[in-house]
Amino acid sequence: MPDSPTVMEFLLARRSRPAKLLRAPAPDGAQLVRLLTAAARVPDHGKLEPWRFVVLHGAACARLARDLDTRAAELGLDPEKRAKAVAAFSGSPLIVAVVASPRASEKIPEIEQTLSAGAVCLSLVNAALASGWGACWLTGWAASDSSVHVALGLSGPEWIAGFIHIGTADTPPPERPRPDIAALITVLES
Repeated sequence: MPDSPTVMEFLLARRSRPAKLLRAPAPDGAQLVRLLTAAARVPDHGKLEPWRFVVLHGAACARLARDLDTRAAELGLDPEKRAKAVAAFSGSPLIVAVVASPRASEKIPEIEQTLSAGAVCLSLVNAALASGWGACWLTGWAASDSSVHVALGLSGPEWIAGFIHIGTADTPPPERPRPDIAALITVLES
């Protein structure tokens, strides 16, 4: 297989953009379909497609932010935590909720389906970044809240693997410490 130095350079330098730094414009319909198509090219043993997408644009993001504010008040969440969630959703021009949708299977364990949903989240972020957009993967309390699940039409065993925020980022993202790879490697030779 031929080397792809440009792809490796991208992967070695990739950096998510904080949701609070994203603004309009966001990908349009055809651009978004292309990103979602790239995101769906992940390991999926048994071809179960144990995930799906819920796309929220501008007004839907703002509505969800208002609903989150109300829900956070009902739950008695810390005001700072409440404000952070509301700001992330109200300021994003586009959010894709990646919904893990496990399928009954005798051959494919649920953990493999969960990993596939996580791979979709990262692939969507990378596809957006590689296409010149700003993007990040968030979860937080909203991802596991039952009222959010109802608002997004989740059913049965479905759950939110991630909220992928996508938009335009004008400033470079802040750098953060990276892991010491050598400290994380165990080599077994025999």
